[in-house]
Amino acid sequence: MHFVTLVYRNVTRRRTRTVLTVCGLSVAVAAVVALVGIANGFARSFRDVYEAHGIDLVVSRKGAADRLASAMDEAVAARIRGVNGVAKTAGFLLETLSLEEEGVYGVPAIGLRTDSWLLRDYQIQGGRCLRPGDRKAVLLGTQLAARLGQRDGGQIVFFEQERFEVVGVFKSYSAWENCSMILPLDELQRLTDRETQVTYINVVLHGVPDQAEIARVVREIDALDNKLLAMPTEDYVKTDTRMRLAGSMAWMTSSIALLIGAIGMLTTMLTSVYERTREIGILRAIGWKPSRVVRMILMEAGVLSMGAAVAGSLVGVLLAHAMSRMPAVAGTVAPAIDWRVVVQGVVIAAVIGLLGAAYPACRGARLVPTEALRHE
Repeated sequence: MHFVTLVYRNVTRRRTRTVLTVCGLSVAVAAVVALVGIANGFARSFRDVYEAHGIDLVVSRKGAADRLASAMDEAVAARIRGVNGVAKTAGFLLETLSLEEEGVYGVPAIGLRTDSWLLRDYQIQGGRCLRPGDRKAVLLGTQLAARLGQRDGGQIVFFEQERFEVVGVFKSYSAWENCSMILPLDELQRLTDRETQVTYINVVLHGVPDQAEIARVVREIDALDNKLLAMPTEDYVKTDTRMRLAGSMAWMTSSIALLIGAIGMLTTMLTSVYERTREIGILRAIGWKPSRVVRMILMEAGVLSMGAAVAGSLVGVLLAHAMSRMPAVAGTVAPAIDWRVVVQGVVIAAVIGLLGAAYPACRGARLVPTEALRHE
């Protein structure tokens, strides 16, 4: 009998136990793929907000505990525009509002000047864009409009008395923005008692700047005021507290499933070695070296791990897309499951398989043939 054939027969001998072990490890892999994919999608959606507008730098207030709670005077945008290498700037006020009448809470509200160049990057799906002089007007993202059952010409109410007309519905490249609303900057400032304030300032540089040019502009902006913090867009997103927290929570939650999968693999392989004590003793008696016994047990674990990796990856992808369609988050986040996430799942399955089989393999290799043959 060939070595590979023996490994295959050992794996399929107890089919129910094999299937349960693969299922347990598959759950761990699926948790990693799904949760990490969702976290990556959240970060990508946030990054798309800036990339869609071609923004090179984001300027916020230094020392803010929460960057989205950052506050600075909108006049700072004009000062930054005077820095050599800066092409244009735009203040951006971000708040969270609720629509009690519709039972929708925690809606991202974006405040922009009605003459801002940022508005040109949105695709108007119905109605019109904001215009200079607009009062009590609002644009709704496509996902938010669908959720509210609104279209251009409708009305929404803030704080039970502030009625705003829906002048248009927009579409963005960012899933997050599609679930938000855009108001004239001065109107959002009035609603939230933040007159003349913006959350951060978006900066676009001339041409295609290299790293040295970006670093120079960052230094000059920081030198304008010791309370300013300028960062390249990619760094701003990566270091955001929400992005880091989402990734950490994904791995922390997955670690529980990984621990359960590892224990399941260890139990299965230990039981398998115990049940085959006489068989391993015979193999040792006919000349098998301890290293070959170890290879056999590790290969059995490897077969189980690869089966779990394939099944878990498929389930994880389906689970991530199912989670993204739940009513509470529908349209807000699109899972970002690329080859790196799948590779992470495969590597984790392989590592768990090897770790779970390491002790049983050593135990099997240490069996003394004469004692193993007397085992009942």
